[in-house]
Formats: sequence, C-alpha cells, structure tokens
Amino acid sequence: MHHQIHGTYDSFLVILSYLIAVTASYSALDLAGRVTMSKGKHRLLWLVFGATSMGLGIWSMHFVGMLALTLPIKVLYDIELVVLSVLLAIFVSSIALFTVTRDELRIKDLVISGVLMAAGISGMHYVGMAAMIIEITYDSWVVVLSVIIAGTASVAALWLLFYFRKDQSKFAYLYKLGSALIMGAAIAGMHYTGMVAAHFHASEQIMGTMDMQIETGTLAYIIVLATFLLLGVTLAGVFINKQFSQKDSVIQENESWYHSLYKNNEYGIISLDTNDIIINMNPAVTKISGLRLDEYMNQHVSKLGLHIAWEERDKAKKLYNQVQRNLPKSFETVLHHANGSKVELSVMIVPVDIEGEVVGNHIIIKDVTEENSAKEKIKHLAYHDELTGLPNRRKFNQILSETIERSDHDSSTFAVMVLDIDRFKMINDSLGHTYGDIFLQGVSKRITKSAEGYNATIARMGGDEFTIICETEADGGRAAELAEGMIDALKQPFHLKDNDFYISASIGTAIFPLHGTDAVELLKKADAAMYEVKKQGKNGHLFYTPALDVQLIENIELESDLRKAIERNELVVYYQPQFHAEHNNMIGLEALVRWNHPSKGMMSPGTFIPIAEETGLIYEIGTWVLREACRQMKKWHDEGGPLIPVSVNLSSHQFHQPNLVEYIKDILEETKLDPKYLELEITESMMMDPAVSISILEELNKIGARISLDDFGTGYSSLSYLKKFPIHKLKIDRSFITDISKNNNDKAIVATIIAMAQHLKLDVIAEGIETKDQLDILTENDCMEIQGYYFSRPLSADEVENAFFVPSRLQ
Repeated sequence: MHHQIHGTYDSFLVILSYLIAVTASYSALDLAGRVTMSKGKHRLLWLVFGATSMGLGIWSMHFVGMLALTLPIKVLYDIELVVLSVLLAIFVSSIALFTVTRDELRIKDLVISGVLMAAGISGMHYVGMAAMIIEITYDSWVVVLSVIIAGTASVAALWLLFYFRKDQSKFAYLYKLGSALIMGAAIAGMHYTGMVAAHFHASEQIMGTMDMQIETGTLAYIIVLATFLLLGVTLAGVFINKQFSQKDSVIQENESWYHSLYKNNEYGIISLDTNDIIINMNPAVTKISGLRLDEYMNQHVSKLGLHIAWEERDKAKKLYNQVQRNLPKSFETVLHHANGSKVELSVMIVPVDIEGEVVGNHIIIKDVTEENSAKEKIKHLAYHDELTGLPNRRKFNQILSETIERSDHDSSTFAVMVLDIDRFKMINDSLGHTYGDIFLQGVSKRITKSAEGYNATIARMGGDEFTIICETEADGGRAAELAEGMIDALKQPFHLKDNDFYISASIGTAIFPLHGTDAVELLKKADAAMYEVKKQGKNGHLFYTPALDVQLIENIELESDLRKAIERNELVVYYQPQFHAEHNNMIGLEALVRWNHPSKGMMSPGTFIPIAEETGLIYEIGTWVLREACRQMKKWHDEGGPLIPVSVNLSSHQFHQPNLVEYIKDILEETKLDPKYLELEITESMMMDPAVSISILEELNKIGARISLDDFGTGYSSLSYLKKFPIHKLKIDRSFITDISKNNNDKAIVATIIAMAQHLKLDVIAEGIETKDQLDILTENDCMEIQGYYFSRPLSADEVENAFFVPSRLQ
C-alpha cells in the first residue's frame, strides 16, 4: 500500500546550501573575467575548467539542498541520473560563461541564453530528484513556478556576470559579492520551490525498514566539505592565475609600449642578432631609405652597405666597426634612397642587453639631410652677407689674413680696395629701406660681374661699403683697371620704382706690401684713399699716398672739434645776396654756414660738411643754421630792413625726418618770422620718391614757406614729375654757368632750363655769376634773378647790414 510521507529540513544544511550557491556565484563572476581576458587556447581551457567548477558548485548546492530534507525512510540514489544531473549543471555553466564573455550582449542573446539556462537548471534539478529511488509526484503549478524562477534567475545571473566580468576597480569585490548574494538567493529559491512541488510516497514494506536508514547528515557534510574544497581550489587557482596574469599584463603592456615606440619612432631602427643578421626593421627605415623589411629579412647587414654612396663605403665600414668597439658613439654617412636621391644619415649602434648578455644590436638611423643643410646655411650666413650673398666682414678678414700669409710666403702682391657708393644714403632715405636693399643687390651684381676675369674676392662690409681683394702687379695696374670697370658699371642707371637713378662710386686702394703688411693697416689706408676721392668730388679711384695719413688725422681731429662747435658758438651764418639784374636791387639772401675754428680760422662748408654728413652731425648743424637764419631775418625786418626772404638749404636728413613740417613750424613760431619770407632749398636727389616728396612739399606750401629746387640740372629725377611738384623756383647750378660764355652746350642747357621754368610759371635764378659775359647771356635769355661773386661774395650779418641795410635804417 502506498501513502504520502513528509520530511523535515535541516536548517544548518539549508544555510550551507545557500552559502554554496553564493560561493559558486562569486566564483562564476571571477571566472567570467578570466575567460574574457584570456586569448586562444587559454580561453578554451578556462571556459572548460570554469564551466566544470561552476557546474559542480551549482549541482552541489542542489544536492545539499536535497540532503537537507530528512524523510522517515531510507533514500537511495540512481548513480546514472546523478551523473546526468552533474553534466546538466556543467552544460548550463558553459552556456553562461560562453554568453557573458562575448564583446557584446544583446537582449535577444540574453533571453535565448536565459531560456537555455533555465531549461538546464530545471532539468538538472528534476533529474536529480528523479535519481532518488522513491515514488514522487509533483504539483504542476508549483513546478511551473520553479521553472519561471529558474528563468528569471538565469537572466539576472547572465546580466550580472556580463556587467562585472571586467571590473578591476577598487570596489570590484564588493560589487561581485553583492551580485553573488543575489544570484545565490535566486538559485536557492528555484531549488526549494521545486522541492515544495514534490510529494514523496512510500509503501508499507519501505516504511517497515525505516530503522535501517543511514544518517544522511553525515553524507551531506562530506559533500559540503568536498564542494567547498573544490571551490576553494578553484578560487585559489583564479587568485594565483591573477597574480601571474598581472605580471603577464605588465610584460604585455611593456611590450606594447616597446612595439609602439619601435613602430612609430621617427628614427629608423634595424635590429640585428649577434651574427649581424637583420631580424627586424621599423617602418621609419622604409620612409627614410626606401629599403623594405621583406627584401632584407634574415640577410646580413652588409647587404645594406650596397646602398651607401660609393665614395662613403670604405669610411662607413671602418666607422661601423669602430662604433661596435665603442670608439665613436655615432657617425654620419650618405645613402642612396630607393627613389635615386641621396640621404645623409646619422648612424648610432645600440647593443641589446638581456640579463648581462648582449644578444644583438639596434642600428638607429636618422635622416639629417635637412639638418645638415640648415647647418650649412647657418655656417654660410655666418660668413656671408644675407642681402647680397657676398662674403661678409668676418669672411673678408679671414680671406685677407690668408692672402697676406700666402703673399708673404711667395713674395707676391695684391690690392685691398674699399668701395663706397656716393649718394646711397639719399636713395635709402628717399625710397625706403626695401628699395635700398634692392639697390644694394643690384650694385653687388654689377661689381661682381665687373670682377670677372680678375682673381678677386668681393665682400660687403655693411651699408653701402664694399671691399675687394685683387691680385695685381706692384704698380697696381690690374687693380686700377678693376676699379675703373666698377666705376663705369655703376654709372649706368638703376631702375627703381618706375624711375632711373644714377649713382657713382668712390674707390680707394692700398697695395701689399707697399702700403702695409697687416690687415688693419691695409684697410685703413685703402679707406683713407677712398675718403680722399670723396673729398675731391667723388666718382673716382685713388691709390693710397703717405700724404693721406696727415689728411686722415686732420679729419679725425676735425670731427672731434665739430662735435663741440655748436655748443662753443663757433658756427657762423654768412649771407650771399641775390639780385634782380634789371632793377639792380637785392631780392633775397642765401644763408651759408661757416666754421670759425679756434686754431684754423674761418673754414668753408666744403671742408667740414662731408664730415658732418658722414657722422650724422649734419642734422644738428642744419637745424642750427635754419633757426639762426630765421632769427636774423626777423631781426632785420623788425629793424626796418627790406622785406625779402632768406634761403636755407635743407639737408637730406632734415627733409626725410618724419615730422619735417612740425619741425619747420616750431622754428618759425620760435623766431616769429613770417613763413612767406622763408625759402627752403632742396635738391633733386631728395625727390627720388615723388609720391612721398610731393606730400611733404604740399604740407610745406600749406604753412606758407616757399620751395626752391637747388642745383637744377645736375640730378637725375624724371622731368615728368617736375610739373607735379609744388615748387616756386628753379636754381641753375653753377656748373652750367662757369663755361657758359665758351661752351655752347652749357648755353643751350641754360636756355632750355629758363624756358622750361617760364612755361611752368616758375621763378628761375642762376648762381655762380662771376663775369659780365655770364650775366649778359643770362639776361638775354630772360633770367633776371642772379646770385654770385659778380654782385657780392657771401657776407657776415654785420657786413650785410653795413653794405645794404644801413641806408634803409637811416631813412
């Protein structure tokens, strides 16, 4: 007869079963991370081992849970079904680990895997129950509930496993422990729900044998102990593996850093073994040299030597062997790139040392083509002028020293020449530094071309000064020829800013060893000869003579004295009257500076003005003359003198200053002279940039000052601009007047200038009139304004008053 029997639960075993479930869940979370981080065959081994460990843990929980139920009869188990339930547990675990170790877990995959796990877990549970040799009936609804719990638990477990599989943060173990508690509760819940669905039945025969049952608690403890031992070993294996994995990870990370550095290094790296066999190359080698790894892998390094430039091979081989013996640290060579170009390389050899043993070498190559080119450029610039490309002062001094040494050895002669451009400052001030630079480049090209065929070196010392070293005879014949050729070349017009500009050059020459035997002496004497050319009117060439030393010393002394002349009131303004030839009355005065030197007496401008222009003192002197002339003219006006203008020459420095108009206005306001009585004389050379010049002249016109164009006919400005300039008067230069009575060309030029001025409605005045014949020719051509010694020499202020103004004051 069959009847239903009821059992009781051992609370301690129930708790143990839950702890087993928690431990198995925590183990599963850790195993999921292991599987995820493993690669290749290690991943498969961890998957199998992890599924087995996890499955046995889950199965143990169920088995202990069943043993926790104590029935009033002895229960035996079918071993085959027990094994089948174990296999189902392992299968379920493998599904779980395989699912959660994917890179991505979609909802669809999560649901399907959850269903499979639920089926597996349910199958494991009920197969395990079926292994009990006892009649069991089930409550269908409760069974369904247990399956639902299994499905829910499976989906939750999969999600938690996936989410925490790679967590390596500081609190990862807490997250995993919390998840294990939840998963353990879900697994235990499914098990005990399934146990509630079971109803056990026993026959009278079985009931009669209840006193022969074996104590199941002892068996349960053995299973629990074995289970914890298994899980402990599993966790210990995970921990130990983690330590090794961390080391492997560090090694792998270091290797990744090394490979990244190797692969992405801008320097080429060629790796060799101890037999100099190429075992690797990084991509930079191909980029630098065009050589590819597949062509040279496992080849001897000497094969690379075939690409070294032929003239460099022996040297490179020798240096390579020396570097391997740690003699030089690196060397440079030249390689033929695969595209045919030449590449300059810096080569360094670095031994590869592993635990004190050299296992190979790295050849590190760097493309230094551009770097060397830059170095050469810097070196070139250090010894050459950047603007013209000619040797600079440093290079010139080096060449001069070498030439002196060589000439001293072989008793040869050579010339040192100093060339200075006349009127360069005027061009630079008028057109600006940009055009000044273009002009200097043109000058350097012309003098370089002039030196073709001569054994000569040309250098630019700075500004508009050039120096030349030229092989020549003792009499300097070749040097003189070269100098004349340069002067002729520079006479040709320079086309700048839509205008033609004419210049000249002053050249001085000293001969080695006649005039000196060292560099300083030769340059000094050539310089003295050049300044003598300038003093004599520029545009020429002179050899040094001993007399120039005296002149040079005098110039140095004059410069020193001139700097003190203004503060010592040594400068004096003289005035040369200007007359109307027809009415024979004075119509104006030109202010001319003189220097009353304390020991040399009264000095004319030709003696000290060139020094003033060279030293920059001309601005200070010009300002003083302008102020003094305005003051004196205002004084004469106030004292009843004729209301006539005073003419003052403006220097190029004054004309091109940025605040010229304010500068003139300040002096007029200071002296209280009416602007209409100030006539400013400028030269054609100041108007080389018409746009700038016209603007300045218009501003001067606005304040009431008159403008006179001095030395007209000697400059090189375009006549087409003359009608545009706001000029009131043209002054015919004395160079056309001197021979006017004997030279028909001068007569024709003067007649043309007068006619042109009249057509442009400009006043015209001639300077330098010294004879009656000159005066008659000018008046015949209707030029009535005259200045020159024929009427009066330049006079001091007192002499002007006594000769011309005293009668006016007496009236």
